[in-house]
Amino acid sequence: MKIEILRIGECANWEEASRRARIALAAVGALDSTVEYRLLSSPEDAARVPFAGSPTILVNGIDAFPGGDRTTDLACRVYTDQGLAGLPTTEQLRVALTQSTIREGRHS
Repeated sequence: MKIEILRIGECANWEEASRRARIALAAVGALDSTVEYRLLSSPEDAARVPFAGSPTILVNGIDAFPGGDRTTDLACRVYTDQGLAGLPTTEQLRVALTQSTIREGRHS
């Protein structure tokens, strides 16, 4: 499984998103997974990827939280599943990763 965190330079949440993603990966037993980071510095950069604000967390190239609208604005993302937050909780990430591994056929 490949995790990619799309971020902007002004985003204060990407490092914590990375920490939470690693904890969630360990929780689902995906320790061999990679976590990569992509700094988006222009609207053109954002247009090339499924960016919905910083941080956007991709699992195998797909937004782990697909409810966010794509944007080319270099802006922060607001996660709204449990109130307003600048990043998903570790539990939300764990659930998203579990759903992703099920879709990939890694778990029955």
